[in-house]
Amino acid sequence: MRIAIVLFDRLTALDAVGPYEVLSRLPDAQVTFVGLALGEVRTDTGHLGLTVDALLEDVPDPDIILVPGGPGQLALMTETRLLDWLRTASATASWTTSVCTGSLLLGAAGLLDGRRATSHWLAVEQLRAFGAEPVIGRTVVDGNVVTAAGVSAGIDMALELASLIVGPDVAQAIQLGIEYDPQPPFDAGSPHKAPQPLVDMLTAASRFVLEGP
Repeated sequence: MRIAIVLFDRLTALDAVGPYEVLSRLPDAQVTFVGLALGEVRTDTGHLGLTVDALLEDVPDPDIILVPGGPGQLALMTETRLLDWLRTASATASWTTSVCTGSLLLGAAGLLDGRRATSHWLAVEQLRAFGAEPVIGRTVVDGNVVTAAGVSAGIDMALELASLIVGPDVAQAIQLGIEYDPQPPFDAGSPHKAPQPLVDMLTAASRFVLEGP
């Protein structure tokens, strides 16, 4: 099972690494980190480097595509090489997936028109511009396109995808193996639960308010 995870400068690390921890444990999984150029990219904090091992064109027909998000997504919304690759690769892929604002790149490639999809809560309404129906949810499955909400939701998405591919027993074994049993000290992980001043603060500082999709 060939899995292509797209990397780019200023991606959010957990968007890619969280699903990787799950999907790389699928039976016969072969994970390749792909991008526009070989070598290191830096994540959005600038502190972590991840390595692109293959050009997009070197992996034309993966079984699973995963597109993370992060501030670097903005610069790629009109990147022809990436958008063309997404269109071509998704035509034969079994699953096309995204985490956080990676769904906006799927939208820019025309892959969400008429589909239900989600994204980070600050960006989810931006999906309407690409003909998608925005949905508030950790994971949204529409046909063979699976989108996740912000950052940590990528782990939930990957487990749900694993269940669809190999069944719930294997998916649960992966969950147990990585000891994914979240018990956060605060119940502030959603704008519907967090204190309103925090929601207002993040909304005011959002790059989507300041810069658009």
